[in-house]
Amino acid sequence: MTRREAFAVTAAAGIATHAMQAQTRNRHLLELTYYYCRNSADGQMQRTTDFLKAMAAAADKAGVKGHGYFGQLVAPKGPFVLTLMSFPSAAAIEEQKREIFAESGMRKAVAKLNSDAGLSFTRVEARLLRGFPGFPDLELPKPKENSRVFELRTYESNTFGTLGRKIGMFDNGEVDIFRKVGMAPVFFGETIYGPDMPNLTYMLGYDSLGHREKTWSDFVSHPEWVKLRATPGLSDPEVVSNISSTFLRPLPFSPVR
Repeated sequence: MTRREAFAVTAAAGIATHAMQAQTRNRHLLELTYYYCRNSADGQMQRTTDFLKAMAAAADKAGVKGHGYFGQLVAPKGPFVLTLMSFPSAAAIEEQKREIFAESGMRKAVAKLNSDAGLSFTRVEARLLRGFPGFPDLELPKPKENSRVFELRTYESNTFGTLGRKIGMFDNGEVDIFRKVGMAPVFFGETIYGPDMPNLTYMLGYDSLGHREKTWSDFVSHPEWVKLRATPGLSDPEVVSNISSTFLRPLPFSPVR
């Protein structure tokens, strides 16, 4: 290799590294927080929902651009209430959460939650994800008259390498097919901290459960998907070891609906 060729290779590597760093910076951090409650008459779900309504208002004031709040329709380990928040960086998580909990309405909500008799929820579980290169941040669905049904899907994989191949499938065609068949993509994220890693989680919106069945039927038979999944190394057994789904309903104050 000549000096000129070596310089060209070094320059190209530097450009690629810079591009990858910029791409990583643009990928938002997505926080999923589950508030698990008892299925009883002691009002846990209502108290927790009231608390999160104050959180939603405070998040708006703190400048959180993407956030959503959901109750379960069909899911394991219920009942629960789920929050979804998007942050541009780890530093923004700390800064904006400090602003959220300093807001006057939120301070009152925290005080009430802590002073109510009995437990307001049984446990809290949080997961942190990083948006995909091709879908770096939460996307608010277009407004519609009736609120949507949302599906939270988690794909586990055997290795981080196979997980990377599956992420590549989403970025290079799969998300586009979702849109073509009428689904409303909300976010796609690789789990950074959470159970059952390596895995990814994403959210899709539908007009109804019936619409969900139709769009998935259209998806699996779509010629672009048939071609993509037939690519060597990209079949489900090669990149996915387990799939789980949770069906959610947006709470009345949720910006994602």
